[in-house]
Amino acid sequence: MTYSNPSDHSEVYIALGANLGDREHTLMTAIELLHRHPAITVLRVSSMYETDPFGYVDQPAFLNMALAASTSLEPEALLQVLMETEKELGRVRDVHWGPRTLDLDFILLNNQLFTWNSETLILPHPRMHERLFVLTPLSDIIPAGPLHEFVQDAMDKLEGKEGVRRWRTINWHSGSEHSAN
Repeated sequence: MTYSNPSDHSEVYIALGANLGDREHTLMTAIELLHRHPAITVLRVSSMYETDPFGYVDQPAFLNMALAASTSLEPEALLQVLMETEKELGRVRDVHWGPRTLDLDFILLNNQLFTWNSETLILPHPRMHERLFVLTPLSDIIPAGPLHEFVQDAMDKLEGKEGVRRWRTINWHSGSEHSAN
């Protein structure tokens, strides 16, 4: 379902991760698929970071990113699109925090600590402030202001910064036009 007024767009923040297969290709394909969705426009994309595994550590390193997008989708509908995109790109949920071709996490809504709480979705993501692999890319794309300060403060409190390494800078075409494909 979408909001009825086209001007009712929300800015959303999504964390991306992959540690199986061609990680870089999978992340960029996921971004393109989201951008092609008629109700989603990707606005900004972070750099790509290679990160040590979290939780279940006996697995390959991840590539992690974050993106900001504009959408007319309600939060639950956006979550469904994210899950469908994961599945389309080969995501299998076998081991909690285990290896995966793609992980898409809905992190924030409307560039603030806007609260959303339902059976399937809690915003802001309840553990984002504990995870450098989320905060570091997020800090690349959040505009200056209270939320950016929150992210920086959370990053300053966490240890393990050596476990997050810039992999490559991404130059996203930030126009609002959707691609023709």
